[in-house]
Amino acid sequence: MARRIEDAGDEADVRPLWQRLAWLVGFWIAGVASLGLVAWLLKMAMRGAGLST
Repeated sequence: MARRIEDAGDEADVRPLWQRLAWLVGFWIAGVASLGLVAWLLKMAMRGAGLST
């Protein structure tokens, strides 16, 4: 049976603070790493096209 909106805030469903912070930090690190990878790939593509300084 589907949960009602009023039941969404039950304290029994809330994960511990350390676990929520770990997910937040994990997603932040993954985001920064993916942006770094895209920047590096663009740099390599520009260098390959002869646009290096």
